[in-house]
Amino acid sequence: MCGIVGYVGPSTDDKALQVVMEGLARLEYRGYDSAGVALVTEAAQNGAGNGVQSEKRAGKLENLRGALYAREMAPSRTAIGHTRWATHGGPTDGNAHPHRGGDGDRLALIHNGIIENFHALKKELLAEGVDFDSETDTEVAAKLVGREYDRLGDLTEAMRAVVGRLEGAFTLLAVHADSPGTVVGARRNSPLVVGVGDGENYLGSDVAAFIGYTRHAVELGQDQIVTITPDGYEVIGFDGSPAQGNAYEVTWDAAAAEKGGYETFMEKEIYEQPHAVADTLLGRTDEEGRLVLDDMRISEEQLSRVDRIVMVACGTAAYSGMVAKYAIEHWTRIPVEVALAHEFRYSDPIADERTLVVSISQSGETMDTLMAVKHARELGALTLSICNTHGSTIPRESDAVLYTHAGPEVAVASTKGFTAQITAAYILGLYLAQLRGGTYADEAQAVMRELRGLPDKIQTVLDRMERVIEIARFMADTRSVLFLGRHVGYPIALEGALKLKEIAYIHAEGFAAGELKHGPIALIEPGQPVFVIAPGTATPHDLHKKVVSNIQEIRARGARTLVIAEDGDEDVVPFADEVIRVPASLPLLMPLLTIVPLQVFALHLASAKGLDVDQPRNLAKSVTVE
Repeated sequence: MCGIVGYVGPSTDDKALQVVMEGLARLEYRGYDSAGVALVTEAAQNGAGNGVQSEKRAGKLENLRGALYAREMAPSRTAIGHTRWATHGGPTDGNAHPHRGGDGDRLALIHNGIIENFHALKKELLAEGVDFDSETDTEVAAKLVGREYDRLGDLTEAMRAVVGRLEGAFTLLAVHADSPGTVVGARRNSPLVVGVGDGENYLGSDVAAFIGYTRHAVELGQDQIVTITPDGYEVIGFDGSPAQGNAYEVTWDAAAAEKGGYETFMEKEIYEQPHAVADTLLGRTDEEGRLVLDDMRISEEQLSRVDRIVMVACGTAAYSGMVAKYAIEHWTRIPVEVALAHEFRYSDPIADERTLVVSISQSGETMDTLMAVKHARELGALTLSICNTHGSTIPRESDAVLYTHAGPEVAVASTKGFTAQITAAYILGLYLAQLRGGTYADEAQAVMRELRGLPDKIQTVLDRMERVIEIARFMADTRSVLFLGRHVGYPIALEGALKLKEIAYIHAEGFAAGELKHGPIALIEPGQPVFVIAPGTATPHDLHKKVVSNIQEIRARGARTLVIAEDGDEDVVPFADEVIRVPASLPLLMPLLTIVPLQVFALHLASAKGLDVDQPRNLAKSVTVE
């Protein structure tokens, strides 16, 4: 979950520290329990002093900035930095990274992930008389790499000697006083990207760490070690064999990761959703209007034989998978299951070469989802990833990838990532329908035409949010909110409740409206706020009438009903305390519209409570541990 950044430049000045601190600011969404930096100083290059200066502080990055302001750091051309989401050991100064190792503590090391066998390794080091200053698994790696450097005298070889002994998920970066102008990194099941500059090079958990300086990036493969110097970079495998990363160009710039006049990143990202959906739709058809997918390494023949689809994801991404289930089953008549990724491989799943396992992850690094994908491949299933991050691990581990193009999402609570994922899942479903031909393909063409109009409709919803903002501020003291939906409105109810839990820290529950009479209606008491996502009047099976009945049932028991309904739906008006309007659309596409008011509501209720909506407590953007 942590954010890491490394830099090597041509001259000893304050740029190394500047680059690392800017990178940490952009990576703080990955963890903000503590932060720290280490610099190989000018003294080391002159052969004097310890040669590595470090500073670290518990709490947000601002605490580290204060400590650095009060302390003059020596000039340096080599630096590493870390922002932490605590796993082993609480968020204290001592547990913050970097950690030190080697003779005279001349090595500094930072780490993202979990080293699962650190207890056994620590026991070995303790038996040798090694002292520890923290409760972390990371310090074990620092001591091991430091010991190997003292033995071998080469930082890359020292890293290679250690990584083969580590179990779990990790990205490590290390610097040593005796190796100025060098940073060595290693990755297994955790992200690491190289930024290639002119006479300077960078490392980061993702490209946001260095996007202000270069758009040239290299994704590292599994079990690879990279050594960067001002003159270039070299990649080898854990076994020492030469290796090569995948070079690519970043298509967005640093401004995309800034707030751009909005008060919070979450607000900015909510209002970027028309562009996120539109960009995800771009380039999906050929000259004849047929759907095409990017980076498909599964043949049409293989996909045409698929007789079962399993969506695997966690949290918000899982709710996008639930929306996809309704749509894909309707458009293709292929049965679809939605499995929580962290339960998938423990449920003894059934899968074969005719099963398509679709993983959904905004970051592409979600460890539970990654392990589900690996298990699916072991079972012989086809695997496809829906992901927003080029070069991340899950797409590389999958047979195919369908990228969303939402741009960087910095706020921990996902908004535009969610709508882009739904859009990508729709594209996949329509593509499969096209492969089936006949009336399936005809409907796919019609739906795609409607889908292209959704960005403008999302913008219309955003333009109508003044009343929703007023309601949210008025409800700042509310302690419980319920959400009801049917059909594709059900996962939207779940996502609306999750947003409120994530950033406002109040009780919120989403229910399938049909479940009311089976227990949850007992929660209704006078004044209880209930959001109801009303299906469009064209939704099959008289679902609209049934939801109107549900609204009447809870209103009769004193609920305060806040109904999200399409334009022209007058049936809900007599039973709604508030009606929040969205433009009419095809029933299966309505989630792209109905989720927006719930995102805005959660944002402004949490803001009215004075909470940090971008960095909610106990959460991190990318869950890279199981």
